[in-house]
Amino acid sequence: MKYLSSRGGMSPQGFSEILLEGLAPDGGLAVPEQYPQVSHAQLQAWKNLSYAELAFEVLRNFATDIPEADLKALTSKTYTKAVYGTDEITPLRPLFDGMQVLELSNGPTLAFKDMAMQLLGNLFEYQLARVGQELNILGATSGDTGSAAEYAMRGKKGVRVFMLSPAGKMSAFQRAQMYSLQDPNIFNVAVEGLFDDCQDMVKAVSEDLEFKSRYKIGTVNSINWGRISAQVVYYFKSYLKAAPTIGDPVSFAVPSGNFGNVLAGHIARQMGLPIRRLVVATNENNVLDEFFRTGVYRPRASAETYITSSPSMDISKASNFERFVYDLVGRDPQALKALWDTLKRDGQFDLSGDARFAEVESRYGFVSGSSSHANRLETIREVYERTGTLIDTHTADAVKVARQYVEPGVPMVVLETALAVKFAETIEEATGQIPPVPAAYAGIEKLPQRVVGMKASVAEIKQFIVQNTGL
Repeated sequence: MKYLSSRGGMSPQGFSEILLEGLAPDGGLAVPEQYPQVSHAQLQAWKNLSYAELAFEVLRNFATDIPEADLKALTSKTYTKAVYGTDEITPLRPLFDGMQVLELSNGPTLAFKDMAMQLLGNLFEYQLARVGQELNILGATSGDTGSAAEYAMRGKKGVRVFMLSPAGKMSAFQRAQMYSLQDPNIFNVAVEGLFDDCQDMVKAVSEDLEFKSRYKIGTVNSINWGRISAQVVYYFKSYLKAAPTIGDPVSFAVPSGNFGNVLAGHIARQMGLPIRRLVVATNENNVLDEFFRTGVYRPRASAETYITSSPSMDISKASNFERFVYDLVGRDPQALKALWDTLKRDGQFDLSGDARFAEVESRYGFVSGSSSHANRLETIREVYERTGTLIDTHTADAVKVARQYVEPGVPMVVLETALAVKFAETIEEATGQIPPVPAAYAGIEKLPQRVVGMKASVAEIKQFIVQNTGL
């Protein structure tokens, strides 16, 4: 399996080569030359595999340049009860009205990002040892990516993490998870601005090819293909459990900000997994919902981006959306590049009159909707009253949107984002209940925090990296 750039300016590379990179040299994203296909017989054979075994079977299609024995050892090391607290790794629990919740928050930082990030940490350490290199990871987080990356990379040989987050825009628990880490290879930077400003800084550094090469800059954001491919696994795992019979359709509702989580579902569907619908659930920052409803893609400026009670989705420029548009325009890099040139010039592009956009649901299964703070409160309250469980704010957005797309006889799997405790203030507002804090995190918000403040300046983050790498 080789990988190209969505914009056409990169020679074919292997999985191991793109694993340590961020953006492609031409500013595009790494995409596979083709999607591997999974047969009905393979799905039958995979039905009773453990999560680690299934991860190996799925990922061997993407990481073809890693020896299979090594890849199997990495998935076995990653997906264990010791790391995730349960043999199932990602249990399904019934909700109501034809919906089920896929538990993705059993990892070390209580959020779905752990599902891919724990593997990525082990893959990075493995690959860096193979090639005798070091890596400086530069990332941006709107909440959970940062802590998941830092917990996955802390203590890893040859790896430093520089994580940008919007100052004061995450929950207190999210900040504490990141900023309380004292590991010498972890550097937290609170940026004056929003997540999109942090993401723009990461992209700008990645586009400086001389700096990127000299200081060994890589990324753990969902633009990293290794992370996306790891997320594909839980679609297969939950499908195999939710489908009444192998071959029957299952729909998925996905809280969506940077589009990486639902993109993994799109990839699974392209591989042949019988997914009926991919429900893109947004909050008040409804850029993606607007596109899937109208065909107009118009990212918002920072001043137009809302600060909401589902902060991990407070994103107006969805990095991974480019990978889907690449498929939508027939995997034609020139057509993709023309759209992005229009986006840069006009601040938007419009596919409403394009025959390919008309196939967004029929061919690709995408539908969408949005949710508000009032919707979140109502949904959290209803779920608690009907099931006795507390769901986080992002999962509540997905439940709210999913309801309008539930079909008789088609299971609707809602992807959980995080444990409710990470957004305790809103949970208490909705239910009057304070979510329980896992014993491992008792008192975390009172621990000393290690973080550097910074303006949204590319020059400043470059200087900070130079000062702290020793290269």
